[in-house]
Amino acid sequence: MNFKELIPVYRKQPSTSYKYKFTVFTPVYNCENSIKKVHDSLLKQTFKDFEWLVINDASSDKSHEVISKIVETSPLNINYVNNIENKHKMSCFIQSIKLAKGEFLLTFDGDDECYPNALEFFNNEYEEIPDELKPKVAAVTVLCEDQYGSRVGDLFPEDPFYCNTFEARIAGKIIGEKWGFTKTDVLRSIIVNPRMLNYGFVPESMIWDPVASNGFLTKCVNKILRIYHVGVEGSIMNTPMTARSAFGTVLKGLAVFDWFFDKYFFKSPIFFLKTIYITIRSTLYLEYPLKDYIKSIDSYFIKSIFILLWPFRKLMK
Repeated sequence: MNFKELIPVYRKQPSTSYKYKFTVFTPVYNCENSIKKVHDSLLKQTFKDFEWLVINDASSDKSHEVISKIVETSPLNINYVNNIENKHKMSCFIQSIKLAKGEFLLTFDGDDECYPNALEFFNNEYEEIPDELKPKVAAVTVLCEDQYGSRVGDLFPEDPFYCNTFEARIAGKIIGEKWGFTKTDVLRSIIVNPRMLNYGFVPESMIWDPVASNGFLTKCVNKILRIYHVGVEGSIMNTPMTARSAFGTVLKGLAVFDWFFDKYFFKSPIFFLKTIYITIRSTLYLEYPLKDYIKSIDSYFIKSIFILLWPFRKLMK
């Protein structure tokens, strides 16, 4: 196994002319009871320059029937895709990047709601970014609350807070659920090997982290715009994870080592040591030999730790 071939790379693609300002992307899995409230939230938006891209990931309930009825009567610009085979959220997200006709891509889950001014606020916050900084800013991110009105996740340390999201995350400056859009041009410049999705669940950070590793910034604002429903059964976010998630965990760890280790190890050694531990422990679920991992790691330091800990990995819990 050549893990390196499966790690996404950033290659700037030519800019595209878009039909809309936003593509609001909703991945759906068994959301027959909640998708209407997503539609209602979008109907109430004060900013109208958007499309709603809905990808139904082979739901086993009546999501397809419910969405089809919405499409028939809704005044919104809806692009509905009904996947016959379940692909999982990461695959649907990559699918959405290719299909998006909006300059900004905003994921809005099938059991969420948002405030009527959400898209207007996002647009205004981007327009207020200084012109000299705009090319470096790939995203705008805000806060969430749960269905009971309590904020989910911590406030950002400044308002606005411009940051490299990976650096801010390992420094504890971005904690908890957040919500935001990313420039579609930037996302389309992240080249994904389709084989990456053939081995089980892969975390979305495999897309977000290349954005950070290539120097893009995110504008973070202390404004609650999304209502994030906690404890909802059957959503695409709550699909049970099994040993199939091990491959994605390992691939994520190897990617983090190659993307960030040299620059950030001395800033946050505990983070990287924990990542090494989790990555090695996850290899227990895979059948690849040590040499496959070693040849995928750039750092000789991490190579050495892998070799030292490999005989003891069955003791890891």
